Amino acid sequence: MKHLRSTLLALAASATLLGGCATPPPAYDYGALARAKPVTLLVLPPLNDSPEVNATPGAWANATLPLAEAGYYVLPVTLVDETFRQNGVNSGNEAHEIAPQKLREYFGADAAVYIKVKRYGTAYAVVTSETSVQLEARIVDLRTGDLLWQGTGTASSAEQQQQNQGGLIGLLVAAVVKQIVGTATDAAYNYAAIANQRMLGAPRYNGLLPGPRSPLYGQPPTPAPR
Repeated sequence: MKHLRSTLLALAASATLLGGCATPPPAYDYGALARAKPVTLLVLPPLNDSPEVNATPGAWANATLPLAEAGYYVLPVTLVDETFRQNGVNSGNEAHEIAPQKLREYFGADAAVYIKVKRYGTAYAVVTSETSVQLEARIVDLRTGDLLWQGTGTASSAEQQQQNQGGLIGLLVAAVVKQIVGTATDAAYNYAAIANQRMLGAPRYNGLLPGPRSPLYGQPPTPAPR
C-alpha cells in the first residue's frame, strides 16, 4: 500500500509539471489569509456529493498530511471525530452547520477546513473503467467567519498510461475486473491522497500559502508556471 501510494504521488508530481504548459488562471488574492495568519487548522468531516459511502472517511483521512507538511498544526482526525460524536454530531452535514465561533470554542483552532467530495470511486464505461476523486475545499477563519482561501483538487487513474491488449473482449473483461477490484478495495483512497495533495499542498500556484512551521513561511506566493 505504501509503495502504491508513493508511486501515485510521483505520478501526481509529474502531471503537475506537464500541466505547466497550459495558461494559468489569474493569481489568487491572499489578502485575507495573510492578515489572519492561522496556525492551527481544524479539518471538518467532508461533505459527500458522490454515491460512495467511503468518500467521507477516505477524503478526511488524507487531508491532514499535506496541511501538516505545508507548515500548519492540524488537529488529529481521530480526536476531532471523537469530540464531535461525544457532542452528538455524527455527520459532515451537521459539523458544517456549526457556527465558526462555536467550533473555535470546542477545538481552539484558528481556522477550519471545509471539504466537499464531488466525485469518488471507480466507474465502468464500456471498454474501460476509471477511478477518480474530485475535491473542493474552503478555509474559514473561526475567529471572524471570513473566507481565507479556497481551491480544488482532482486525481484519476486515467492519467496513467495503460497498454490495452487482448482485443475488444479482453478490454471488456479487463474493465469489469478493474471496476470490481477498484470498488471492493476502495482504490479511490489512494487517489484521494493525490487530490488532497494537489488541493492543500504548499507551495504551489494559487494553492494554500505555507504555514508558520514551514521554512517557506512569509515568502511571496508561488509564481505562475510558464
